[in-house]
Amino acid sequence: MKFETTPGFDSDYRRLKPEHAATFKQVVREKFAPACAAYAEDPSRAWPSSLRVMAVRHARGVLEMTWSFASPDGRATFELVTVDSELRCRGRRVGDHGVFRDP
Repeated sequence: MKFETTPGFDSDYRRLKPEHAATFKQVVREKFAPACAAYAEDPSRAWPSSLRVMAVRHARGVLEMTWSFASPDGRATFELVTVDSELRCRGRRVGDHGVFRDP
């Protein structure tokens, strides 16, 4: 599965403290990317419970995942989109609970 980001995600990511960005990258590499690949193969397969993936209320098609339960309370929003018949994961926002103001 391919990954892409929105300008909002890119801006949020640049504002993360280096240690928080490192934690986020590690979670994406070790858990989230493999879970996305598994979803692409079988959409009925459950997301890993450790990521707490769920739909964002009042934002159709947008999902959230938790990448840290410690400081910061790390959240990321994303959507699964099809581009040229290919499923992609589009990162929308990353940071703390503030990402839900405009997911």
